[in-house]
Amino acid sequence: MVISSLADGIVRGVESIGDSVSERFFEPTIRLGVTGLARSGKTVFITSLVANLLDRGRMVQLAAARDGRINAAFLQPQPDDTVPRFDYETHLAALTGPAPQWPDSTRAISELRLSLRLAPSGLLSGLQGPRTVHIDIVDYPGEWLLDLALLDKSYDAWSAEVLERIRKRGSARGFLKRAKSVDATAAHDEDTAQQLAKAFTDYLNAARVDGYYDCTPGRFLLPGDLAGSPVLTFAPIPFSAASQRGSIHREMQRRYEAYKRKVVTPFFRDHFARIDRQVVLVDALTAIHSGPRALEDLRHAMGDILSAFRPGGNALLSRLLRGKRVERILFAATKADHLHHTQHPQMTSIIKALTREAQDRAQFSGAQTSALALASLRATTEEIRNHSGADLPCVRGTLLDSGKQAAFYPGTLPDDPGELLGAARTGARDWLSGEYQAMAFAPAKLKMKPGYGPPHIRLDRAAEFLIGDRL
Repeated sequence: MVISSLADGIVRGVESIGDSVSERFFEPTIRLGVTGLARSGKTVFITSLVANLLDRGRMVQLAAARDGRINAAFLQPQPDDTVPRFDYETHLAALTGPAPQWPDSTRAISELRLSLRLAPSGLLSGLQGPRTVHIDIVDYPGEWLLDLALLDKSYDAWSAEVLERIRKRGSARGFLKRAKSVDATAAHDEDTAQQLAKAFTDYLNAARVDGYYDCTPGRFLLPGDLAGSPVLTFAPIPFSAASQRGSIHREMQRRYEAYKRKVVTPFFRDHFARIDRQVVLVDALTAIHSGPRALEDLRHAMGDILSAFRPGGNALLSRLLRGKRVERILFAATKADHLHHTQHPQMTSIIKALTREAQDRAQFSGAQTSALALASLRATTEEIRNHSGADLPCVRGTLLDSGKQAAFYPGTLPDDPGELLGAARTGARDWLSGEYQAMAFAPAKLKMKPGYGPPHIRLDRAAEFLIGDRL
């Protein structure tokens, strides 16, 4: 076992060295990871980013596009033959058709390769020909990323932590009642294990609907072909002493370790560890609408997500000898089009404050980080409405549930993000300074001009931060 593990590590090291040399001296590749928790807009982000890199009329903040250095952009077959292709064409058709609709959300890992042909630049540009840069976009659920934190936790530590965290949540009552009824020292019974796992999965789904973000293990929500397998048939249960072999506690412990070994570790090794640029999408508006506890839960989730990264500089020697490290991480608050542009600075300040601890750790390790508010696809227009003698900055769009046009005022975000984060940290049940609303808009009907991708807000700035230095 040890010899095979060493051999596997040596083979992977040799492959990594070969890949790094090839990328550095011939056609460099940027592996861009795109993740975020449920409803954060990963699929729309990738679809709009690719469409706007293919037709760059709206990418004025991407220096290579603005200066005309991108001669051509085209999709190519991805290098990973065992990873599903991101279905760009289907998603774009859903967003831009005569009856536009939001595409299905991310449920598994997928990949897409976009190649850019760049004109030479610099003092020696006359001696050089065009070069090609490949962008491999890797889409994966944020819940899977949160699972990486489990690698350093034993079953007993994880179980105690989960039970303590959820003990006051209404959505957890059913599961907690069943878990407390179990004798952890009793002999394992598969029917009991199945019932516990189902009750825990039901709780996780309800918690996500309630706006909570600590919904791990992530494959319980997105099981795929693992549905019903023993590796997804465990749950946290109360225990007071070490259990004996054959007990339900011991079997829960064994399956938890199998989940880490057979599900979490392969994802980290085969996909996540190869990413060198990362964007984390955050639906902060929905968290704010859900209340202080949801916002505090989101802050903790952002910290857990950053702890999973290995940030640092990707110097050539470090890449050859130790493998890749994440160089740049962007935290992006999505749905900026749900706010009037006058409130975008406040939204940016909130996402910066929300991810402050995570950004500090990344910068200390040598990674560059940034935070901004964006809309991958603009679904609204802006207007000012007079209400009781006051002008309210509103957005207008098509409501997702009714299909009717409506003007919407979400409330005024505070200039000081500490007003929100302070209430969240102290466990307040409601906001003291005001109420904040969230609205679900359908995508607007688009009139696509030749050479122009879908309308967006700051998607070009996001692209400049993530890949601009390599172009």
